[in-house]
Amino acid sequence: MSNPIGVSVLGATGSIGASALDVIRMHPDRFKVVGLSAWRQADALASLVSEFSPSVVAAAPEVLAGFPSEANGGCAGAAYCSGAGGLNSIASHPDVVTVVAGISGAAGLESIFSAVKSGKRVLIANKEPLVMCGDLLRQAARESNATLFPVDSEHNAIFQCLPDGLQREVIAGRGLKGGPSHPTVSRITLTASGGPFLRTAAADLNNVSPHAALQHPTWSMGPKISVDSATLMNKGLELIEACTLFGLDESQVEVVIHPQSALHSVVYFEDGSLIGQMANPDMRVPITHGLSYPDRIPSGVAALDLVALGRFEFEAPDTERFPCLELARAVISQGRSAPVVLNAANEVAVEAFLGERIRFSDIPSLIEAVLSRHDNAPVTELGQVLEVDKEARAIACNILAKMLIG
Repeated sequence: MSNPIGVSVLGATGSIGASALDVIRMHPDRFKVVGLSAWRQADALASLVSEFSPSVVAAAPEVLAGFPSEANGGCAGAAYCSGAGGLNSIASHPDVVTVVAGISGAAGLESIFSAVKSGKRVLIANKEPLVMCGDLLRQAARESNATLFPVDSEHNAIFQCLPDGLQREVIAGRGLKGGPSHPTVSRITLTASGGPFLRTAAADLNNVSPHAALQHPTWSMGPKISVDSATLMNKGLELIEACTLFGLDESQVEVVIHPQSALHSVVYFEDGSLIGQMANPDMRVPITHGLSYPDRIPSGVAALDLVALGRFEFEAPDTERFPCLELARAVISQGRSAPVVLNAANEVAVEAFLGERIRFSDIPSLIEAVLSRHDNAPVTELGQVLEVDKEARAIACNILAKMLIG
Protein backbone atom coordinates (compact mmCIF):
# COMPACT_ATOMS: atom_id res chain seq x y z
CA MET A 1 0.00 0.00 0.00
CA SER A 2 1.34 3.46 -0.90
CA ASN A 3 -0.13 5.06 2.25
CA PRO A 4 0.06 2.76 5.28
CA ILE A 5 -2.78 3.08 7.78
CA GLY A 6 -1.83 5.00 10.91
CA VAL A 7 -2.33 2.98 14.10
CA SER A 8 -2.12 3.86 17.78
CA VAL A 9 -1.70 1.05 20.29
CA LEU A 10 -2.96 1.82 23.79
CA GLY A 11 -1.35 -0.61 26.21
CA ALA A 12 1.48 -1.54 23.85
CA THR A 13 3.42 -3.64 26.37
CA GLY A 14 0.45 -5.82 27.41
CA SER A 15 -0.68 -9.05 25.78
CA ILE A 16 -3.14 -7.32 23.41
CA GLY A 17 -0.58 -4.69 22.45
CA ALA A 18 2.07 -7.33 21.82
CA SER A 19 -0.27 -9.29 19.55
CA ALA A 20 -1.24 -6.17 17.62
CA LEU A 21 2.38 -5.16 17.10
CA ASP A 22 3.23 -8.68 15.92
CA VAL A 23 0.63 -8.30 13.18
CA ILE A 24 1.84 -4.80 12.29
CA ARG A 25 5.43 -6.12 11.97
CA MET A 26 4.21 -8.60 9.38
CA HIS A 27 2.63 -5.87 7.24
CA PRO A 28 4.81 -2.75 7.21
CA ASP A 29 3.35 -1.82 3.83
CA ARG A 30 -0.17 -1.70 5.31
CA PHE A 31 0.27 -0.24 8.80
CA LYS A 32 2.40 2.42 10.45
CA VAL A 33 2.60 2.89 14.21
CA VAL A 34 1.80 6.52 15.00
CA GLY A 35 1.23 6.26 18.76
CA LEU A 36 2.32 3.94 21.56
CA SER A 37 1.39 3.93 25.22
CA ALA A 38 2.48 1.97 28.27
CA TRP A 39 2.30 3.01 31.89
CA ARG A 40 5.28 1.66 33.82
CA GLN A 41 7.04 -0.82 31.52
CA ALA A 42 9.88 1.58 30.75
CA ASP A 43 12.37 -0.80 29.14
CA ALA A 44 9.76 -2.56 27.02
CA LEU A 45 8.30 0.75 25.86
CA ALA A 46 11.73 2.17 25.05
CA SER A 47 12.45 -0.86 22.88
CA LEU A 48 9.17 -0.45 21.00
CA VAL A 49 9.77 3.26 20.49
CA SER A 50 13.18 2.49 19.03
CA GLU A 51 11.70 -0.15 16.71
CA PHE A 52 8.58 1.64 15.44
CA SER A 53 9.56 5.36 15.67
CA PRO A 54 6.08 6.60 16.60
CA SER A 55 5.04 10.25 16.39
CA VAL A 56 3.66 10.34 19.94
CA VAL A 57 4.39 8.29 23.08
CA ALA A 58 2.51 8.25 26.40
CA ALA A 59 3.54 6.76 29.73
CA ALA A 60 3.70 7.55 33.43
CA PRO A 61 5.62 10.78 34.17
CA GLU A 62 8.41 8.96 35.97
CA VAL A 63 8.89 6.63 33.00
CA LEU A 64 9.12 9.46 30.51
CA ALA A 65 11.58 11.30 32.74
CA GLY A 66 14.04 8.47 32.19
CA PHE A 67 13.69 8.31 28.42
CA PRO A 68 16.79 9.28 26.44
CA SER A 69 16.72 12.57 24.58
CA GLU A 70 16.94 12.63 20.81
CA ALA A 71 20.60 13.62 21.11
CA ASN A 72 21.27 10.54 23.25
CA GLY A 73 19.54 8.01 21.04
CA GLY A 74 15.90 8.83 21.68
CA CYS A 75 13.25 8.66 18.96
CA ALA A 76 13.68 11.55 16.53
CA GLY A 77 10.69 13.85 16.38
CA ALA A 78 8.53 11.95 18.86
CA ALA A 79 6.24 13.88 21.22
CA TYR A 80 6.23 12.48 24.76
CA CYS A 81 3.06 12.94 26.83
CA SER A 82 2.04 11.73 30.27
CA GLY A 83 -1.20 11.00 32.06
CA ALA A 84 -4.71 10.94 30.62
CA GLY A 85 -3.88 13.84 28.32
CA GLY A 86 -1.12 11.78 26.73
CA LEU A 87 -3.44 8.85 26.11
CA ASN A 88 -6.01 11.18 24.58
CA SER A 89 -3.34 12.64 22.29
CA ILE A 90 -2.46 9.19 21.03
CA ALA A 91 -6.10 8.18 20.58
CA SER A 92 -7.12 11.32 18.68
CA HIS A 93 -3.94 12.06 16.70
CA PRO A 94 -4.85 13.31 13.20
CA ASP A 95 -2.57 10.76 11.50
CA VAL A 96 -4.27 7.86 13.28
CA VAL A 97 -7.03 5.92 11.53
CA THR A 98 -7.18 2.88 13.85
CA VAL A 99 -6.81 2.70 17.62
CA VAL A 100 -6.11 -0.62 19.35
CA ALA A 101 -7.63 -0.31 22.84
CA GLY A 102 -5.75 -2.69 25.11
CA ILE A 103 -5.61 -0.84 28.45
CA SER A 104 -7.28 -2.79 31.26
CA GLY A 105 -9.59 -1.21 33.80
CA ALA A 106 -11.11 2.24 33.98
CA ALA A 107 -7.75 3.84 33.10
CA GLY A 108 -8.38 3.42 29.39
CA LEU A 109 -11.96 4.69 29.21
CA GLU A 110 -11.28 8.38 28.60
CA SER A 111 -8.86 7.67 25.76
CA ILE A 112 -11.35 5.33 24.08
CA PHE A 113 -14.00 8.04 24.18
CA SER A 114 -11.45 10.43 22.75
CA ALA A 115 -10.82 8.03 19.86
CA VAL A 116 -14.53 7.50 19.25
CA LYS A 117 -15.34 11.21 19.33
CA SER A 118 -12.52 11.75 16.83
CA GLY A 119 -14.17 9.32 14.41
CA LYS A 120 -11.51 6.59 14.59
CA ARG A 121 -11.85 2.87 14.00
CA VAL A 122 -11.55 1.60 17.56
CA LEU A 123 -10.54 -2.03 18.08
CA ILE A 124 -12.08 -2.85 21.45
CA ALA A 125 -9.97 -5.62 22.92
CA ASN A 126 -10.50 -4.96 26.63
CA LYS A 127 -13.87 -5.62 28.25
CA GLU A 128 -14.33 -2.56 30.45
CA PRO A 129 -15.54 -0.06 27.80
CA LEU A 130 -18.56 -2.08 26.69
CA VAL A 131 -19.27 -3.41 30.19
CA MET A 132 -19.06 -0.06 31.98
CA CYS A 133 -20.42 2.34 29.38
CA GLY A 134 -21.29 0.48 26.20
CA ASP A 135 -24.48 2.41 25.49
CA LEU A 136 -22.61 5.72 25.84
CA LEU A 137 -19.91 4.49 23.45
CA ARG A 138 -22.47 3.38 20.89
CA GLN A 139 -24.18 6.75 21.08
CA ALA A 140 -20.85 8.56 20.65
CA ALA A 141 -19.99 6.37 17.65
CA ARG A 142 -23.31 7.15 15.98
CA GLU A 143 -22.71 10.87 16.47
CA SER A 144 -19.11 10.90 15.18
CA ASN A 145 -19.29 8.13 12.54
CA ALA A 146 -16.60 6.24 14.41
CA THR A 147 -16.30 2.48 14.10
CA LEU A 148 -16.62 0.21 17.16
CA PHE A 149 -14.87 -2.97 16.07
CA PRO A 150 -15.08 -6.02 18.40
CA VAL A 151 -11.73 -7.73 18.87
CA ASP A 152 -12.46 -9.83 21.94
CA SER A 153 -12.31 -13.28 20.35
CA GLU A 154 -15.92 -14.31 21.00
CA HIS A 155 -17.46 -11.02 19.87
CA ASN A 156 -15.22 -10.88 16.84
CA ALA A 157 -16.39 -14.41 16.04
CA ILE A 158 -20.03 -13.32 16.24
CA PHE A 159 -19.24 -10.36 14.02
CA GLN A 160 -17.56 -12.57 11.42
CA CYS A 161 -20.66 -14.79 11.28
CA LEU A 162 -22.94 -11.89 10.37
CA PRO A 163 -23.80 -10.84 6.81
CA ASP A 164 -22.24 -7.59 5.58
CA GLY A 165 -25.32 -5.50 6.24
CA LEU A 166 -25.52 -6.47 9.89
CA GLN A 167 -21.77 -6.03 10.30
CA ARG A 168 -22.15 -2.42 9.21
CA GLU A 169 -24.96 -1.90 11.71
CA VAL A 170 -22.86 -3.27 14.58
CA ILE A 171 -19.68 -1.29 13.96
CA ALA A 172 -21.72 1.90 13.53
CA GLY A 173 -23.13 1.45 17.05
CA ARG A 174 -26.63 0.44 15.99
CA GLY A 175 -26.58 -3.24 16.96
CA LEU A 176 -28.51 -6.02 15.25
CA LYS A 177 -31.57 -4.17 14.04
CA GLY A 178 -32.77 -6.88 11.67
CA GLY A 179 -35.72 -5.88 9.52
CA PRO A 180 -36.79 -6.81 5.99
CA SER A 181 -33.38 -6.09 4.44
CA HIS A 182 -31.41 -8.26 6.89
CA PRO A 183 -31.76 -11.84 8.15
CA THR A 184 -32.86 -11.83 11.78
CA VAL A 185 -30.54 -13.20 14.46
CA SER A 186 -32.54 -15.17 17.01
CA ARG A 187 -29.74 -15.85 19.52
CA ILE A 188 -26.00 -16.34 19.95
CA THR A 189 -23.76 -18.72 21.84
CA LEU A 190 -20.53 -17.70 23.54
CA THR A 191 -18.16 -20.58 24.15
CA ALA A 192 -15.91 -20.88 27.20
CA SER A 193 -12.97 -23.17 27.80
CA GLY A 194 -14.04 -23.71 31.41
CA GLY A 195 -10.64 -22.59 32.66
CA PRO A 196 -8.15 -24.59 34.74
CA PHE A 197 -10.73 -25.68 37.35
CA LEU A 198 -13.37 -27.11 35.03
CA ARG A 199 -13.22 -30.52 36.75
CA THR A 200 -12.22 -29.31 40.24
CA ALA A 201 -14.62 -30.28 43.02
CA ALA A 202 -16.45 -27.42 44.72
CA ALA A 203 -14.84 -28.13 48.09
CA ASP A 204 -11.37 -27.99 46.56
CA LEU A 205 -11.94 -24.54 45.04
CA ASN A 206 -11.45 -23.05 48.51
CA ASN A 207 -7.79 -23.98 48.43
CA VAL A 208 -6.65 -23.39 44.84
CA SER A 209 -3.65 -21.09 44.51
CA PRO A 210 -3.18 -18.01 42.33
CA HIS A 211 -0.48 -19.92 40.46
CA ALA A 212 -2.95 -22.69 39.63
CA ALA A 213 -5.57 -20.15 38.51
CA LEU A 214 -3.12 -18.68 36.01
CA GLN A 215 -2.56 -22.01 34.23
CA HIS A 216 -5.13 -21.52 31.49
CA PRO A 217 -5.50 -24.69 29.40
CA THR A 218 -5.73 -23.08 25.95
CA TRP A 219 -5.18 -19.28 25.96
CA SER A 220 -2.09 -17.25 26.87
CA MET A 221 -3.38 -14.22 28.77
CA GLY A 222 -2.50 -11.77 31.52
CA PRO A 223 -3.06 -12.55 35.23
CA LYS A 224 -6.34 -10.71 35.71
CA ILE A 225 -8.14 -12.14 32.69
CA SER A 226 -6.76 -15.61 33.48
CA VAL A 227 -8.37 -15.50 36.93
CA ASP A 228 -11.59 -14.21 35.35
CA SER A 229 -11.54 -17.22 33.05
CA ALA A 230 -11.08 -19.52 36.05
CA THR A 231 -14.11 -18.00 37.84
CA LEU A 232 -16.14 -17.72 34.60
CA MET A 233 -16.46 -13.98 35.27
CA ASN A 234 -14.66 -13.51 31.97
CA LYS A 235 -17.67 -15.07 30.28
CA GLY A 236 -20.02 -13.02 32.45
CA LEU A 237 -18.36 -9.82 31.29
CA GLU A 238 -18.51 -11.06 27.69
CA LEU A 239 -22.21 -11.71 28.17
CA ILE A 240 -22.71 -8.06 29.13
CA GLU A 241 -20.53 -6.97 26.20
CA ALA A 242 -22.52 -9.06 23.74
CA CYS A 243 -25.89 -7.76 24.91
CA THR A 244 -24.63 -4.17 24.67
CA LEU A 245 -22.70 -4.33 21.40
CA PHE A 246 -25.24 -6.39 19.48
CA GLY A 247 -28.36 -4.95 21.11
CA LEU A 248 -29.62 -8.34 22.33
CA ASP A 249 -31.64 -9.34 25.37
CA GLU A 250 -29.89 -11.43 28.01
CA SER A 251 -32.20 -14.35 27.18
CA GLN A 252 -30.82 -14.39 23.62
CA VAL A 253 -27.23 -15.09 24.73
CA GLU A 254 -26.17 -18.46 26.07
CA VAL A 255 -22.81 -19.65 27.37
CA VAL A 256 -21.56 -23.16 26.57
CA ILE A 257 -18.40 -24.82 27.85
CA HIS A 258 -16.16 -25.93 24.98
CA PRO A 259 -12.79 -27.11 26.39
CA GLN A 260 -11.04 -27.23 22.99
CA SER A 261 -11.46 -23.44 22.49
CA ALA A 262 -11.68 -23.95 18.72
CA LEU A 263 -15.26 -22.81 18.05
CA HIS A 264 -15.38 -19.29 19.44
CA SER A 265 -19.04 -18.33 18.99
CA VAL A 266 -22.19 -19.35 17.13
CA VAL A 267 -24.93 -17.20 15.61
CA TYR A 268 -28.45 -18.62 15.21
CA PHE A 269 -30.77 -17.23 12.55
CA GLU A 270 -34.57 -17.37 12.50
CA ASP A 271 -34.64 -19.85 9.62
CA GLY A 272 -32.96 -22.48 11.83
CA SER A 273 -29.46 -22.01 10.39
CA LEU A 274 -26.50 -21.51 12.64
CA ILE A 275 -23.04 -20.23 11.69
CA GLY A 276 -19.94 -20.48 13.85
CA GLN A 277 -16.38 -19.15 13.63
CA MET A 278 -13.36 -21.36 14.29
CA ALA A 279 -9.65 -20.69 14.68
CA ASN A 280 -6.72 -21.59 16.87
CA PRO A 281 -6.93 -19.72 20.21
CA ASP A 282 -4.63 -16.80 19.40
CA MET A 283 -5.58 -13.11 19.71
CA ARG A 284 -3.69 -12.26 16.54
CA VAL A 285 -6.59 -13.72 14.54
CA PRO A 286 -9.30 -11.25 15.68
CA ILE A 287 -6.81 -8.38 15.87
CA THR A 288 -5.75 -8.97 12.27
CA HIS A 289 -9.38 -9.06 11.24
CA GLY A 290 -9.99 -5.72 12.95
CA LEU A 291 -6.91 -4.08 11.49
CA SER A 292 -7.51 -5.21 7.91
CA TYR A 293 -11.33 -5.34 7.66
CA PRO A 294 -12.93 -5.79 5.18
CA ASP A 295 -9.81 -7.44 3.72
CA ARG A 296 -8.31 -10.65 5.08
CA ILE A 297 -4.55 -10.85 5.46
CA PRO A 298 -2.13 -13.30 7.15
CA SER A 299 -2.16 -13.15 10.96
CA GLY A 300 0.84 -15.38 11.59
CA VAL A 301 -1.43 -18.00 13.16
CA ALA A 302 -1.61 -21.51 11.68
CA ALA A 303 -4.98 -22.70 10.42
CA LEU A 304 -6.92 -25.04 12.69
CA ASP A 305 -6.19 -28.72 12.01
CA LEU A 306 -9.53 -30.50 12.43
CA VAL A 307 -8.04 -33.99 12.31
CA ALA A 308 -5.48 -33.15 14.99
CA LEU A 309 -8.21 -31.55 17.08
CA GLY A 310 -10.07 -34.83 16.97
CA ARG A 311 -13.32 -33.91 18.70
CA PHE A 312 -15.56 -31.11 19.88
CA GLU A 313 -17.05 -31.24 23.38
CA PHE A 314 -19.84 -29.04 24.72
CA GLU A 315 -21.54 -28.84 28.11
CA ALA A 316 -23.55 -26.43 30.20
CA PRO A 317 -21.62 -24.31 32.73
CA ASP A 318 -21.89 -25.28 36.40
CA THR A 319 -23.15 -22.04 37.91
CA GLU A 320 -23.24 -23.47 41.43
CA ARG A 321 -19.47 -23.96 41.44
CA PHE A 322 -18.91 -20.82 39.37
CA PRO A 323 -21.58 -18.27 40.43
CA CYS A 324 -19.94 -15.28 38.73
CA LEU A 325 -21.74 -16.04 35.48
CA GLU A 326 -25.15 -15.74 37.15
CA LEU A 327 -24.08 -12.54 38.93
CA ALA A 328 -23.40 -11.06 35.48
CA ARG A 329 -26.79 -12.19 34.17
CA ALA A 330 -28.52 -10.53 37.11
CA VAL A 331 -26.60 -7.33 36.48
CA ILE A 332 -27.77 -7.20 32.86
CA SER A 333 -31.37 -7.29 34.07
CA GLN A 334 -30.65 -4.46 36.53
CA GLY A 335 -28.79 -2.34 33.97
CA ARG A 336 -27.98 1.32 34.71
CA SER A 337 -24.89 1.55 36.99
CA ALA A 338 -24.87 -2.12 38.07
CA PRO A 339 -22.41 -3.33 35.38
CA VAL A 340 -19.93 -0.65 36.47
CA VAL A 341 -20.13 -1.92 40.05
CA LEU A 342 -19.77 -5.56 38.99
CA ASN A 343 -16.62 -4.77 37.04
CA ALA A 344 -15.06 -2.68 39.82
CA ALA A 345 -15.83 -5.21 42.55
CA ASN A 346 -14.42 -8.01 40.44
CA GLU A 347 -11.17 -6.14 39.84
CA VAL A 348 -10.72 -5.57 43.58
CA ALA A 349 -11.55 -9.20 44.35
CA VAL A 350 -9.18 -10.61 41.72
CA GLU A 351 -6.36 -8.36 42.91
CA ALA A 352 -6.93 -9.55 46.48
CA PHE A 353 -6.88 -13.19 45.36
CA LEU A 354 -3.69 -12.75 43.35
CA GLY A 355 -2.16 -11.14 46.46
CA GLU A 356 -3.25 -14.20 48.48
CA ARG A 357 -5.44 -12.11 50.76
CA ILE A 358 -8.66 -13.99 49.97
CA ARG A 359 -9.55 -17.45 48.71
CA PHE A 360 -10.65 -18.21 45.17
CA SER A 361 -14.17 -18.96 46.42
CA ASP A 362 -14.32 -15.56 48.15
CA ILE A 363 -14.23 -13.71 44.80
CA PRO A 364 -17.95 -14.09 43.95
CA SER A 365 -18.91 -13.51 47.60
CA LEU A 366 -17.12 -10.16 47.65
CA ILE A 367 -18.68 -9.12 44.33
CA GLU A 368 -22.18 -10.03 45.51
CA ALA A 369 -21.67 -8.10 48.76
CA VAL A 370 -20.64 -4.97 46.87
CA LEU A 371 -23.61 -5.22 44.51
CA SER A 372 -26.00 -5.57 47.46
CA ARG A 373 -24.71 -2.31 48.96
CA HIS A 374 -24.98 -0.27 45.78
CA ASP A 375 -27.92 1.98 44.95
CA ASN A 376 -28.44 1.35 41.25
CA ALA A 377 -28.88 4.56 39.26
CA PRO A 378 -28.82 5.78 35.63
CA VAL A 379 -25.50 6.83 34.09
CA THR A 380 -25.63 9.35 31.27
CA GLU A 381 -22.02 10.49 30.86
CA LEU A 382 -18.47 9.27 31.39
CA GLY A 383 -17.92 11.32 34.56
CA GLN A 384 -20.74 9.45 36.28
CA VAL A 385 -19.30 6.11 35.19
CA LEU A 386 -15.92 6.97 36.69
CA GLU A 387 -17.53 8.19 39.92
CA VAL A 388 -19.55 4.98 40.31
CA ASP A 389 -16.41 2.97 39.60
CA LYS A 390 -14.55 4.87 42.32
CA GLU A 391 -17.34 4.45 44.86
CA ALA A 392 -17.71 0.73 44.12
CA ARG A 393 -13.99 0.17 44.63
CA ALA A 394 -14.17 1.97 47.96
CA ILE A 395 -17.09 -0.23 49.05
CA ALA A 396 -15.21 -3.34 47.91
CA CYS A 397 -12.07 -2.35 49.80
CA ASN A 398 -14.10 -1.68 52.94
CA ILE A 399 -15.78 -5.08 52.76
CA LEU A 400 -12.45 -6.71 52.00
CA ALA A 401 -10.87 -5.14 55.08
CA LYS A 402 -13.66 -6.54 57.25
CA MET A 403 -13.25 -9.96 55.65
CA LEU A 404 -9.55 -9.96 56.46
CA ILE A 405 -10.18 -8.90 60.07
CA GLY A 406 -12.78 -11.63 60.43
